[in-house]
Order: sequence, then structure tokens, then C-alpha cells
Amino acid sequence: MARRLRPVELDFVESAPLRLVFAAEVAAPPKAVYAALADDVAGWSRWFTGVSRSVSTDGGRGREIRLTGGTRFTETVLAAEPDERYAYRVDTANAPGLRALLEDWRLTPMDGGTRVRWTFAADGPAPFRLVMTLARPGLGRAFRESVRALDRRLAGG
Repeated sequence: MARRLRPVELDFVESAPLRLVFAAEVAAPPKAVYAALADDVAGWSRWFTGVSRSVSTDGGRGREIRLTGGTRFTETVLAAEPDERYAYRVDTANAPGLRALLEDWRLTPMDGGTRVRWTFAADGPAPFRLVMTLARPGLGRAFRESVRALDRRLAGG
């Protein structure tokens, strides 16, 4: 059953009790990466590991996400800055222990591509934070694999 989470704002990305930050580089320019993140929400299931369904809602101001295994989220987009930033908070989730979650994607142009930085900012009880900290290597691996898959997709491969 989905529960309502604490509504957080963009500053939570800096103040969250749990912050996991990952970065990777892609050959695609920021414009193409941003379009994949913000404009092609339905396409996330084709490149982001673990996402089985993703739907844009409320004219692009929200999202509904389903992960493999049955976890579901409804989200509100908090920042949509073309070619630079895409951030959203989770409003409802059926994930146990989660109290608040914001994900922030930052894009930085580089020679020949884009640096993609993903911040997973969350709150939950101590056991939740411990589990997520222990899961950091797996989340990092999933992020890197996903960004590589996105890069291949954007390159037409």
C-alpha cells in the first residue's frame, strides 16, 4: 500500500540525512541527456536499470514510476532546467521505511559530452539509512550501467 511521504523541496538535496552521489560521463551533449530525462519519461524503462514502467503525469509536472519487483512511486518534478538540471521528489511510495526522497540530476557540459551527476537524497529511520548505505555499491553500479545504456541509446545503438 502506498504511503504519503514528507514533502521536501530542492534544498533537501543538501540537508538530507542520507545523500548518495554518483557521477558518470557520456558522449551525448547535455541537450540530448536532458531530453531523455525530462521529455522522454516513458523511455526510462528502456535504459534505467530497475525501472519497469515510467509515465509522465500532470502535463510533465509529475511522474509515476514502477520498479521491477513491484515498488511504486508517484513524484512531483521540482526542477526542470533545460540542459542543466532535472529533479523530482517522491510524494507516495510503497517502499518500507522511506520518509522522504528527492533525486537530483545535474548535467555539466564537457569536451565531447556531458558529466551526469545523480544525487539520491533520502530520509528514513536508522535501519533504512543503514540498508541504503550498504546498498551504495549496488546503486552506484546500477547508475553507471544505466548511464552507459542511455549513452548507447542516444548514440543510436
